[in-house]
Amino acid sequence: MAAEPDGAQVVFRDEVAFAFLDHRPLFPGHLLVVPLVHAVTLPELAPQLVGPFFERVQLLTGAVQRGCAAAGSFVAMNNEVSQSVPHLHVHVVPRNPKDGLRGFFWPRRRYRDEEEAAAVARSIRAELDRG
Repeated sequence: MAAEPDGAQVVFRDEVAFAFLDHRPLFPGHLLVVPLVHAVTLPELAPQLVGPFFERVQLLTGAVQRGCAAAGSFVAMNNEVSQSVPHLHVHVVPRNPKDGLRGFFWPRRRYRDEEEAAAVARSIRAELDRG
């Protein structure tokens, strides 16, 4: 069972998840949404909890946008790499045009060619087929 961080400004809690303000927000209203059941990464979250957990993320995303008078939002999660806390958490960040946040925080590149893209797609499909 996940423990609420000391001094956290909790904005939501039910039997599935809780959400609290990030103590170093990108913008005011930046939330962290955390499942009550411990899982380090999304692949570790029990399948029966994925839907209910993301229903809470969806609910909270709308509340953040409306509550912060934001035009939209950025919803993100790290798994292992760049994950500062070893517990699954989703960032919900209010966004507005020209707010200074530029797309993704990491460099993007194209596939070398269609062959490389096809090979990567085959590799992922093979893992799906293995279950």
